[in-house]
Amino acid sequence: MSDLVFIAFPSEKKAEEVRDRVLALQKEYLIELGDAVVAVRDASGRIKLNQLMNTTATGALSGALWGTLVGFIFMMPLLGTAIGAASGALGGKLADVGINDQFMKDAAGALQPGTAGLFLLIRKMTTDKVLADLRGVGGTVMRTSFDESKETALREALAEQAKTEAPATPGA
Repeated sequence: MSDLVFIAFPSEKKAEEVRDRVLALQKEYLIELGDAVVAVRDASGRIKLNQLMNTTATGALSGALWGTLVGFIFMMPLLGTAIGAASGALGGKLADVGINDQFMKDAAGALQPGTAGLFLLIRKMTTDKVLADLRGVGGTVMRTSFDESKETALREALAEQAKTEAPATPGA
């Protein structure tokens, strides 16, 4: 069973930084992700999703390849390439892998304009090591499907930055 986590950050840059950090943890086999998407709410309130994989481009490329191969059979490789690329792009655009795009847009509606959020679909993770690495990155947990103890540990790990960056009191 997978868990979904949505963390808000003050900027797109910070959300991208944390996503890169989590992807590095995946290379170390400490976490297994189904998806990692940065949602950005611009100043006008529009929401943009920065997916890891562009399914439209991937579909067009594979469609062009298969269209070319089929086109060679019928002695029309250029027509096969064009038809394959168009159908592949359409199929890629309609495909929704990972987290549902409409759900992410709805959830990202809670973000303040000019901020960003990170959606993580976590299949498996070594909780203690992942939380130790994410300790102090900042961000606010908006939604999660974790049980209460994991959610509390995540909130505490992210909030630790606020404690370490608190300004010193004058005269202390």
